[in-house]
Amino acid sequence: MVKMKPSRTKNTVKSATVIGESPSQPKTSAEIINEARSSLRILKTQRPFTPRDDQRKLFGSTSSRAPENRPPSAFSLHARSFEGSDSRPISGARLTPLDHKPKIPTSPSKDEGPPIPKPPLDPIEIKRVSNARARLFKVASQGNLLSDKVINPEETIKRLNSDSSLNIKTFSHDADAAVLSQFNANILANENTECGREEMIVPIRVGSLSTQPSLGSEQTKQDSRSSTCPGNTEIIKEQNRTGSSSGSRTSEGETEKEILYWDTKIQPILDELWPLNNGNDAEQLWKKCSSLHRTLLEGNMLGKMCKRRAVLLKTLYKLVDVGSDQLSIQLAKLILALKVSGKNLLNICKLIFKISRSENNDVLFQNDNILDCLVEVLSFADPLGNIDAFLYCMGTIKFLSGNMILLKDLLNKGLVKTLVQLMKEINDANRTSDTYLCSSGHLLVQVTATLRNLADLPQSRSRFLSTGALLELCVVLEQHVNDKDICTNVARIFSKLSAYNDCCLALSECTSCYQLFLALLNRHHRKQDLVVRVVFILGNMTAKNNKAREELYKQKHSVETLLTLFQTYHELDVKVKINPLKTQNKSEMDESKNQRFSEVEDILIKLIRVIANLSINTEVGSALSGNQNCVDLLIKVLEYKTVDKCEELMMNAAASINNLSYYQVKNSAVRARQLHITDLLMKLLLCNNMDAILEAARVFGNLSRCKEVRDFIVQKNVDKFMITLLDAKHQDVCFAACGVLINLTVDKSKRPILKQDGGIKKLIDCLRDFGPTDWQLASLVCKTLWNYSEKITNAVLCFGEKETSELLELLPAYLDEEIALDIDTNGFDVDLLEHHKVCWESEFVPVAQQLLHRIQCHHSHLEALPFCPLQD
Repeated sequence: MVKMKPSRTKNTVKSATVIGESPSQPKTSAEIINEARSSLRILKTQRPFTPRDDQRKLFGSTSSRAPENRPPSAFSLHARSFEGSDSRPISGARLTPLDHKPKIPTSPSKDEGPPIPKPPLDPIEIKRVSNARARLFKVASQGNLLSDKVINPEETIKRLNSDSSLNIKTFSHDADAAVLSQFNANILANENTECGREEMIVPIRVGSLSTQPSLGSEQTKQDSRSSTCPGNTEIIKEQNRTGSSSGSRTSEGETEKEILYWDTKIQPILDELWPLNNGNDAEQLWKKCSSLHRTLLEGNMLGKMCKRRAVLLKTLYKLVDVGSDQLSIQLAKLILALKVSGKNLLNICKLIFKISRSENNDVLFQNDNILDCLVEVLSFADPLGNIDAFLYCMGTIKFLSGNMILLKDLLNKGLVKTLVQLMKEINDANRTSDTYLCSSGHLLVQVTATLRNLADLPQSRSRFLSTGALLELCVVLEQHVNDKDICTNVARIFSKLSAYNDCCLALSECTSCYQLFLALLNRHHRKQDLVVRVVFILGNMTAKNNKAREELYKQKHSVETLLTLFQTYHELDVKVKINPLKTQNKSEMDESKNQRFSEVEDILIKLIRVIANLSINTEVGSALSGNQNCVDLLIKVLEYKTVDKCEELMMNAAASINNLSYYQVKNSAVRARQLHITDLLMKLLLCNNMDAILEAARVFGNLSRCKEVRDFIVQKNVDKFMITLLDAKHQDVCFAACGVLINLTVDKSKRPILKQDGGIKKLIDCLRDFGPTDWQLASLVCKTLWNYSEKITNAVLCFGEKETSELLELLPAYLDEEIALDIDTNGFDVDLLEHHKVCWESEFVPVAQQLLHRIQCHHSHLEALPFCPLQD
């Protein structure tokens, strides 16, 4: 025997329970959830798809930047591109003026006649001679001759003396001697600077260019012999000890320990590089450079600690021309470890950028810790002082972040924090001056594109939140609101992050973002890939956060902006369908047409979602319900589209109308056109898509509170369709169908429909099948039966004998707490179990107790009399 429990409430159930009726007392949590389930709908949608560029470029194929207004992605780079004066301090000394008096040519004599003009020289010959002269003076100024081969100074002088085309007096002229002397003095003053010339050097004194007899001295011969072996360690040791200025590369302050380490550890490696370089053995060069890197690290000579850093850099720069990507990666890592700056830093970043443009080279970055060097450049160098270098460094990181393995590695190296700090420095500089606004914009395109890739990783969300990335990205948007590339990248970041509750909440708390998003929609309303992401973000923010709904609504012209955008893209959608783009053939026309349809419809889908989510707020929903333009646009979608081709769009439009129809305001535009809306919903109700049918049934549940709509429902046999839906074995579908049927039972003349079409039996089946797991649905079934049995005289005559017996068995069992709440708790969290119990206590028990009491009072074991429906 089932134990009956006493009634928990003395309130009686109203004879006509209408969905959406506002209670006089404060709503419980269960009532709020019930209203949201039956009436107000939060819409979800997919995140916009981001296509991937086929080629790796600084600025993708969709970039709004004109090619002439952006840095190049392709360029040539050679050893001669590097400067030999990396980090050289600017000297304050000025050269003394030369005592040179130009010789005035004498006028030709009358007997000689007018001078015969000389034919113009070939431009190529002029350039060759000019370059040769420049190299000659450069060599002379440093006391060395430049050549690809080792030069014997004695033979060189003999050749100069014997050459009839060269006047020896030219070299002994006072002016030229002064020039050579001055250049030599300057070089000697800076002999500790970095990076010498590109070619091999041979020590020859300035005086050897004259005709002095010292050219044939033993010392000169010795210098000549030593110069034939540029890697001769013993000569270099001797020069280091003697401090000779002619060939020494030592620096003041170098300790004996450092000299010894250089001579025994480093110089032998450099000596081995020269013959390998001439043979271009890339594999061996790579190994030697790796060994050099380890040796420098062990000797604490990386960075700017090494006194002979210039010699190292000069040697490494020459290896760039070998052309091996693997070797170039090792060179770049080593050169960056030596802390170059200026143009050399730019060239190294360009070198790495060129290598990273090929996806096949990603494995080189996986097998080497070059990523640490790249991140270190962004962390310690001055971004505004090296903005071009940063651009190519960030371009490299952007490319590599497209590789999931490297992306995770970059995340673990703290790249998010590094990039946020970089954005902050740029934002702070742009606040005070717009000097770097354009160039920093190019850099921020790379930064935001990289952050866009990092946002794909779930583990990156905590880093975005802890570093304040969302706020800095909002500042970037504010400062570069006219830059479509930056705005699109930031929108892509937010569209990814806002799909998660924690990031969405953090973004909603950035009060400046609402006005920024509206400004983007106004300024770039024709840029579809940007618009679709902004409305997607707004849809995410307003889905579960009532404060976000209020903040967006109270922004100036927010509703007008959304509706104007709605109108614009609806007209564009119609225009594309009527006048498709003219293409060369039918297949191209169909492809282009479908693409345009997809883009425009996606914007409409996500825009309508924002309206639906906004209308959940009572104030906003009431205002939008009375907005004639808003309702008209939603109706146009229902009129113009079909479920077969535009399923999600039609369903979102129906859900928005459902939310707006919930509010019974005096100036409701939905109520003014409710019959027309009901008629339009018939094509959703009669389609083969159960989701579309469900949305239509929900709207019928709200609109059926009006008698005109209820009459229309009966006239179009929608009531029979709702009874059929009770067999759907889907809880939400049964819930929506019950919502319509419970409103139909308000009219006494429509109550017999339930029994005639088998509705009573199907309602009891729903109670049996879904009651223990869905007390909201069970309560709705009991309310429908309560309204139906208002004029009951005999339970059997009212419900039927079999149906009455089932109710007398089910209701007592479901009213027993031990039986009703005895469910499998696996997979249920505490909050859900508590909500389940609250729904049973507050919604099901009161109405079920009174329905059971009514049936028991009117139940008789006497033979049932024929049922005659009451006539009003």
